[in-house]
Amino acid sequence: MKKKLNKVAKDTNLFLKKFILKQKKTELLKPIRYGLLPGGKKIRSKLIIDIGKIFKINYYKLIQIGAAVECIHAYSLIHDDLPCMDNDRLRRGKLSTHAKFGESTAILAGNSLLTIAFEILSHPNLKIDYKTKTSLILLLSKSSGHTGIAGGQYSDLKFEGKKQSLKKIIDMQVNKTGKLFSFCCVAPVIVSKKNKYINLFNSIGSKIGLLFQIADDLIDYSGSTKKAGKKTRKDSKKGKATLISLLGYKNTVKYGDKVKLDILTKIKKFGNKTKDLADTINYILIRSK
Repeated sequence: MKKKLNKVAKDTNLFLKKFILKQKKTELLKPIRYGLLPGGKKIRSKLIIDIGKIFKINYYKLIQIGAAVECIHAYSLIHDDLPCMDNDRLRRGKLSTHAKFGESTAILAGNSLLTIAFEILSHPNLKIDYKTKTSLILLLSKSSGHTGIAGGQYSDLKFEGKKQSLKKIIDMQVNKTGKLFSFCCVAPVIVSKKNKYINLFNSIGSKIGLLFQIADDLIDYSGSTKKAGKKTRKDSKKGKATLISLLGYKNTVKYGDKVKLDILTKIKKFGNKTKDLADTINYILIRSK
């Protein structure tokens, strides 16, 4: 699993480095590169590759789509870390972008990464027909804005210090994390034009995103700062609305196992072609144990 994950990360980073290198030189490129590269484990890109394998999509096309997703993800992390948001000074084992370059520069670097994502998807080098590109851009837009990441982050901040229902917490986490995972799962289906599977993989993506967020919350609760690459045990201090705060640690672990089983059950119909996908899903939860 780690070997395959490392290959996807290496290939995605290589594409991003080359793409950024071809950009017009500005003073923002340095904080853009800093916030984007090397850029974590690339689990989102790995999911795109795994599902693309089911539908026999060209690997390099999938890497390009994954690169766009990583730009969106990096933008969201840069903004989440800001003093006006979660106020985190450590990310991926180094100073967060605003701690390194200043708050205003971090905002502008994040904004730039958001637009670079759509530049990648609309670029002529992505050899996909324009109708399909438009569908990808539309879905990624909805996944990133007020109906997705931004809306989820708004709820996350609004819910601090207040007890929330299970439904509200799950809805918030699906928006904040799950919508981008849904894009990763649906994008290869859109490219393959097997539209009858879109709803299924949208649902699978939401659940994978929820599973990822559960794992992240478990890491924050019991993991070390060194291993996580960011400060841990901060959710409870800030009164974050998480499944742990509602259900407790042990019940959240059980809930995560239940979500994982549900995902694995949903993908069984595709047989042996889902082996890599199943490995990635198992890895997401294993990170927290």
